[in-house]
Amino acid sequence: MALSKIDVANMVTGATPIANGGTGLTTNALKPNSIPLVYNGNMEVSQRSTSVTGLTNGSSGYHTLDRWKWHENGSPSSAWTMTQETLTSGNAYADGFNNALKIDCTTAQGSLGAGDTLHIEQRFEKQDLGAFKKGTANAQKFTFGFWVKATKTGTNIIELQDQGNDRAVSATYTISTTDTWEHKVVSFPADTTGNFGTGSDLGLIVRFYIYAGANYTSGSLQTAWGSSDTTKRANGQVNNADSTSNNWHLTGVQLEVGEFTSSTIPPFKHESFGENLARCQRYYYKFAAADGGYFGSGNIDGNNDAQIFVPFSVTMRTSPSAIETNGTASHYAIRTTFNTTCDVVPVYSNTDLDRALVIFKKTNHGITNGAAALARSQNNTAYLAWSAEL
Repeated sequence: MALSKIDVANMVTGATPIANGGTGLTTNALKPNSIPLVYNGNMEVSQRSTSVTGLTNGSSGYHTLDRWKWHENGSPSSAWTMTQETLTSGNAYADGFNNALKIDCTTAQGSLGAGDTLHIEQRFEKQDLGAFKKGTANAQKFTFGFWVKATKTGTNIIELQDQGNDRAVSATYTISTTDTWEHKVVSFPADTTGNFGTGSDLGLIVRFYIYAGANYTSGSLQTAWGSSDTTKRANGQVNNADSTSNNWHLTGVQLEVGEFTSSTIPPFKHESFGENLARCQRYYYKFAAADGGYFGSGNIDGNNDAQIFVPFSVTMRTSPSAIETNGTASHYAIRTTFNTTCDVVPVYSNTDLDRALVIFKKTNHGITNGAAALARSQNNTAYLAWSAEL
C-alpha cells in the first residue's frame, strides 16, 4: 500500500512522494529522535501525586509530574500549588494534549530577594545526548518546542546547563496574551567545547524560569555557550510571583537535534501511556499493591523479619538511594498460612537495578524461621517507592 502524503509528512522531513515526482524516502530525509528526548513531555505520568500545596522555600524536589523538578534558591516568601492539570479546551488541547503542569501562586512576593529564584527543570543523562555531538566540530543546535500559558505577559527565560563542563546558555520567549495557550519554539546554538561524555550521570539541565532575583539578572543574558555565570542566567525574566492571580502552565515539551522554526519543527512524538510510564520508572518506581495485592515473596528470617524481594518492571538508572511508603505500618502484612500485620514500616535493606530486598518487621510474629513468606498490602493505599533521580 502506498504511503499517503500525511504518512510521509509524519515520518520524514523534506521527502517528496514518488507519486508527485519526488525521490521518496531517503536516509537523509528521515527525522532523528524517534524516541522523545524529553521525558513525560505531555505531562501524563504523575506517580507521586496529582496536586501538592504550600510549595515554598525549602520545597525543591519532585512533587507531582514525573521528571519535572520544582527547584528554588534563596529565601523566597511566595507559595505555590503544583498540579497535574486536566485540559478540556484551548490551543494545547486542540493539538492533542490532555494534561499540563500547572503552578498557581497562592502567596505573592512582589519584591524579590537578590538570591531568590524559582524554575521548573528536567535533567538528562549524559548517554542520552550523543546526537548533539557537543564538544566536536560537528556540534548540533538544540531546539525546544512547547505549549505554555501564563497570567503574566512578557519575557521569560529558558536556560541549558552542561553540568559536567560547567557551561551554560540562555534564551528568551515571550508570553504575548494573558491566560492563553501559546506554542513556542526556542533554539540554542551548538557548542564545540565540552563533550557531554557517557554514562548515566547528570549531563544536561533545562530550566524554565518562573522568577529570578538580581543575582541572576544583573549581567547581560548569556545567549552563547560559555562558562556558567550566575549573573547572566535570567536577565529579563518577569516575576510570575507578584500576584496570587498568577498561574503558569506547561505541556507538549519536546527537544530536537538541530535548528527548527515554528513551521519546521517535527510533530510532538506521542508515546503510549505505558511507554511513557516505563521511561519515567527508570528514575522513580512506585509499586502500589492495591486491594490486597502482593509486593513480592521471600522468607522469614528470625523472630522479627520477613525478607522480601520486590521486582522492578524496568531497570533503574542507578541503585536507588531511598525507599518511601505512605507511612502507616498497618498497610503491610506478612503472609504464610495466615496474615500478620507489620508493626514497623518496611525497612529499606538493599537494592539492585532490577529488584529490591525489603525487610518487613513484626515483633514475635510466630512464623517458623526459614518459612516462605509473601508481603501484601493491608489496604488499597499501601505502596513502596524507590528513587534514582538525577
